[in-house]
Amino acid sequence: MGEGKVYLVGAGPGDPELLTLKGLRCLQQAQLVLYDSLANTVLLRHVGPDCETYDVGKKPGSHRSQQADINRLMIEGARLGKTVVRLKGGDPFLFGRGGEEADSLRKAGVQIEVVSGVTSPISVPAYAGIPVTHREFSPHLTIVTGHRAALDGPPEIDWGALARLDGTLVILMGVRNRAEISRRLIAGGRPAETPVAVIQQGTLPSQKTIRARLDELAQVAAESPAIIVVGKVVDLRMDWFEDRPLFGRCILVTRSAEQSGSLSVSLQDLGAEVLEAPVIAFAEPQDWSAVDAAIDRAETYRWVVFASVNAVDRFFSRVLNNGRDLRIFHNARFAAVGPATAARIEAYNVRVTFCPAEHSAEGLAAGLKAEDLSGQDILIPRQEVAREHLVEALSSLGAAPHEVVVYRTVAPGQLPKSVLQSLEGGTVDLISFTSSSTVRNLFTLTDGILDRSKLLDVPTACIGPSTSRTAIELGFKVVASPTVDEVTLEGLVEVIRNYFCSEASLL
Repeated sequence: MGEGKVYLVGAGPGDPELLTLKGLRCLQQAQLVLYDSLANTVLLRHVGPDCETYDVGKKPGSHRSQQADINRLMIEGARLGKTVVRLKGGDPFLFGRGGEEADSLRKAGVQIEVVSGVTSPISVPAYAGIPVTHREFSPHLTIVTGHRAALDGPPEIDWGALARLDGTLVILMGVRNRAEISRRLIAGGRPAETPVAVIQQGTLPSQKTIRARLDELAQVAAESPAIIVVGKVVDLRMDWFEDRPLFGRCILVTRSAEQSGSLSVSLQDLGAEVLEAPVIAFAEPQDWSAVDAAIDRAETYRWVVFASVNAVDRFFSRVLNNGRDLRIFHNARFAAVGPATAARIEAYNVRVTFCPAEHSAEGLAAGLKAEDLSGQDILIPRQEVAREHLVEALSSLGAAPHEVVVYRTVAPGQLPKSVLQSLEGGTVDLISFTSSSTVRNLFTLTDGILDRSKLLDVPTACIGPSTSRTAIELGFKVVASPTVDEVTLEGLVEVIRNYFCSEASLL
């Protein structure tokens, strides 16, 4: 058995995108991960399917694991030849007992490597618009723990000396003891009017920044995890994170697990807290024979029409997996319902002849009326359940549409518990729908589990007219939907942004 190794990895302050590239690589290669309560569990998505993960987080008043147990798990894993990641909030060597863990591992003869992380005393103030140093206001930075042990010692902190320093003071783990910290700093000579900021849930969508004076610190309503910043830089107010248009809004994204990423990222970039509810999954058709027969007669088709990106990927993949080349459709022209579908077709080096201004089946059918389709065979690769409007419209023009099912949408067994809890608790500000299937499946998956009014009272945004119709029929309150010529994910994001901006302007 090969020799194992332990990586002490800094997870950063909370925002999962602040994980370093090296930290990401360690997680991807890990066979065992021991993570803290301050490490964002979203990062566990990067581990492999066979990786073991353990929550060893220690929270005030509720220690899940003692330090000796954590050390033992790391040592045992390494001795079994495993790649072990000890995932710690912030940086492993800043008030995270990383030094103690490294010492224990070295004494046990275990190979270690420290992967530094973005540390919260600098990054969290930055997300609150506070630079911890500034040429005109703060030439130095002091980072100190405000834990009870640091107040009572040993080792004893000279709070009087800290009070006399005129730079920026950042205090970690001091929220519970803020009254005593304030008293000692003022007693040591720090002016009572010194600006302070308490930043809760730093770098996360739930971040909250409270500004006050040092003599008001005891009255600030705050809870851990939070950090305290003391100094003139607090008044600079270079806000950017909490000023984003969707900050403080919780949006439920209903897509398949593999497709939710792009929409989620766009909303998060605007400041939203995103809950992902994978209400649909994609499956192969129960029988490929009709698709394979269509591929065999590829030369007979004059048009190939796609109404979704999924249909493009699954049909072209079937062609290629059958050992064929897309040039077998050399007699056909290609049409797409919208720009995203067109872009996916062209990604396969296939030219799109037609894409309607109105991104819908109606727009596609209307646009093809200009063509002489009489007697022409038209291939439509599609999902198992789809609207019949396109087929009916093409048939009325004298064409011979030929539908083949290239994928099915299926509902998962259940929704994530976090999604149900958020809907039940009324913390979801908006639900986004990207297809009629997502509407129907969310409605079905919550049936009998969630009070129907808790679901239908939440405002919804739909990607287009068809999805909006389905939502309205089921009783959802549709408050935003792109115009027919903007039926794209970008258009959906824009109408969501505009909805909340207009709502804020009415307050």
